[in-house]
Amino acid sequence: MPNSSPRWPYHLAGWTFAILCVGLVALHRYSAALIMSSAPIPAYVLSPSAASEVAWFRQVKPYCNTVEVQTVAQRSAPPATPAGSGYYAACFALAGRIDDARRIIDKLTGDARLQAVSIVFDVAHPVADAGDDRSAGPIMELVVDYWPNHYMALYHAGMAEYMLGQRDLARHSLQDFLKYYHEADGFTNNARTVLSRMSEAEAPPIRRLPEPPG
Repeated sequence: MPNSSPRWPYHLAGWTFAILCVGLVALHRYSAALIMSSAPIPAYVLSPSAASEVAWFRQVKPYCNTVEVQTVAQRSAPPATPAGSGYYAACFALAGRIDDARRIIDKLTGDARLQAVSIVFDVAHPVADAGDDRSAGPIMELVVDYWPNHYMALYHAGMAEYMLGQRDLARHSLQDFLKYYHEADGFTNNARTVLSRMSEAEAPPIRRLPEPPG
């Protein structure tokens, strides 16, 4: 004789379990989003559509110098996107035209501005790693102006300022870097070493006290 027991309890249990799983996944994603939103440096990942922006920058990068940068837009107009503005600003920044780079960034707002600033940092990062402090320092300072807790920009700005003899600026940048970056690695050690050197250089000389009479 076939089993005539009702099946609806099993269906109900199955659907309840499925809904619970969906709810847990949504809660996990929401929690992860909250954690990421509190991170000092969100990772801006260029979408596949940004390939045209990257290709444009590769095409014009040879002209990102003090002599030819003004003709870049005439040679090939930058894409009218936040990423395009970021690469256009980076081109001027590489040429030392920081004020022009700033004007391009100022036309953007919100996340679009941060995306552009992130691109400027990514383009200038190899310059800082190569030790070109005179070029990298102002660009990193530009990034920090828009993104005050960008710890890697603070680090590179501080090291460049120190090498250029700008001690007050270097102290401020490196102290802020240590506020936001807490890994025990070479970046932290370098920042602390430079801050210690500046403190020792500015310390007043130790005066020897006279010997007490014998």
